[in-house]
This record gives sequence, C-alpha cells and structure tokens, in this order.
Amino acid sequence: MDTTVTTGTEGKTWGGGNQPLGASYGKLMMWFFIVSDALTFSGFLAAYGFSRFKFIDAWPIADEVFTHVPFLHGQELPMIYVAFMTFILIMSSVTMVLAVDAGHNMNQKKVILYMFLTIIGGAIFVGSQAWEWATFIKGDYGAIETKGGNILQFGQYVEVDGQEKFKRVALADFAIAQEGDRVRHERKNGLWFQSEGSLPTYTVNEVIAGFEANPDLQIRTQIINEEGEKTVLSRSESVKQLKANGVGVVEGANLRVNEYGSPLFADFFFFITGFHGFHVFSGVVINIIIFFNVILGTYERRGSYEMVEKVGLYWHFVDLVWVFVFTFFYLV
Repeated sequence: MDTTVTTGTEGKTWGGGNQPLGASYGKLMMWFFIVSDALTFSGFLAAYGFSRFKFIDAWPIADEVFTHVPFLHGQELPMIYVAFMTFILIMSSVTMVLAVDAGHNMNQKKVILYMFLTIIGGAIFVGSQAWEWATFIKGDYGAIETKGGNILQFGQYVEVDGQEKFKRVALADFAIAQEGDRVRHERKNGLWFQSEGSLPTYTVNEVIAGFEANPDLQIRTQIINEEGEKTVLSRSESVKQLKANGVGVVEGANLRVNEYGSPLFADFFFFITGFHGFHVFSGVVINIIIFFNVILGTYERRGSYEMVEKVGLYWHFVDLVWVFVFTFFYLV
C-alpha cells in the first residue's frame, strides 16, 4: 500500500503538465533571459567597481563631469539632467504597469494609451542619452595630458558666496594661437603602427603661451586630496608641471583620453551606458511592435494580453538596471 501511494504521488508531481508558479512557457523564458542578463550587467558593474577602487585617488568626480542641461549653456547644474532622465524612465515603467493592468482587464483603449506613453518615455531617454554622449565626447574645457598619462586642468579662484572656489577655465579663453601649419600624423608618413586622431584646436605651446600670459590661472591635477577635492597647484608649480610634463592637448573624452581624468572612466561609461542604452532602444522597438498589434486587435482576438505583460517584464528590468548604473556612475 505504501508503494502504491508513493507511486501515485510521484505521478501527480512529475507527470508533466504543471506550470511553475503558474507561468506560461513564454513568460518563464523571459525570466530566464532577465536573470542571465542581470548576471552580465553585474559583471560589468563589478569590474567598474574594482577599477574605481584601484584608482580611487584619481577618479573623475561625477558632479564636475555631468553638469550640462540642454538649452542652458554656460550654467553648471550638476546631475540635473541625469536626474530628469532617470525620472522619465521610472515614469515609463509606471505607465507600463498600467498597460499590463489594463490588459488584464481586456481594456484595449487604455492599453494603447499607456503603451504609447511608455514608448514616448523610452524614446526621450534614448535621445537624452545620445545627447549626453555627444556632450561628454565634445567636452567643454579641454586639458593637457602629461607624460605619465595624467590630466592637468586649468582654472582660477573666484569668490562665490563669500568663499573662494576653483572655477575651471576653457583653453579657448586663454590659449594664444600661433602661426604655423600642423600636420596630422598618419601611418603613411610616420610609424606604420601609429596614427593620430583629429588635431586638437590648440597645441601645447599655444596653451603654455596663454597660461604664462594670464597670471591668475592655476593648474588642477586629477589627484583627489583628503578633502575629496582635486589638488590645485601653486602658480609656480603649475608653470613647472606644464612645461616639464605637458605632451598633448585633450578635448572631451573618448576611449583613449579623457579631459576629466582617468580614461578608464570614459571606457566604462561608454561601454556600460551604451550597453544599457541598446537595451532601452531594443525595448522601444519591441514596444512599438506590440503597440501596433494592440491597435490591430491581435490580443483581443487571442483573448489575452500576455505579450504586453512579457514585454513589461523586460521594460521593468532595464529600468531597474538603470537604477544601479545611475547609482554607480553618478551618485557614489
């Protein structure tokens, strides 16, 4: 009798036909994808964390890098636009929740409305990220790269609210242009394994000439002191460092140099935010496809809006990943 009961129990449990947690095959596969993708992002962010810890004394300060807002040029508003991007993405996640809920209630009109708002939110985020990339690549001050690969930034002390504050000065505001032709180094006219990118606006000599002509200017290194601020050199030390170690002009950021500090910061920024941006862009495309299917009544005829729910899971995932990316890059 015991054997019969055991066999019957096993037959009911392992006989097939059961759905774990009541999830369909498609929804379960979406969860598998989300878990695997979460592990991928975790690896990227862990690598970023280790690199930042290793170069913690020279890592760029986010409040000094991401200060731009569209149509408000010349004003430093740290993190404002990044916070706006985050708010838009979170709100698009809210509208996706409402779309899924409307789908459960078989309300086609509300599904159309909330999915449309979700698509608009995603498009705004992707566009904002593209603008942020362009601004980061272009830069707005410029700097000098030293022989050791460090960055020297320029500025002067100004009084703000009764306190002296170091304010950065762009190369264009003090560099003195000199006559002479500059030729970009290419493989065909130099070392075969080396080529030079686009020529910077100014040469090191032009920057040095302008720096010497402006006695109020000082140099700030990328090294962070005990007070959490970058080290500012005295005037005499600034001139000495510039003449002895300056080897190239850096404008903006790319995969090789970064006017804000360690090039590793730019490498991780482009890779991780770009990878996440690709996810958001893919989500927008998928949402558009589902959106038109909703308009055509595809899911009404099926009697289920589960497809909306599945794409909703993906959208919430990219939203959650951005919370971690935002924390790692911009807040910590």
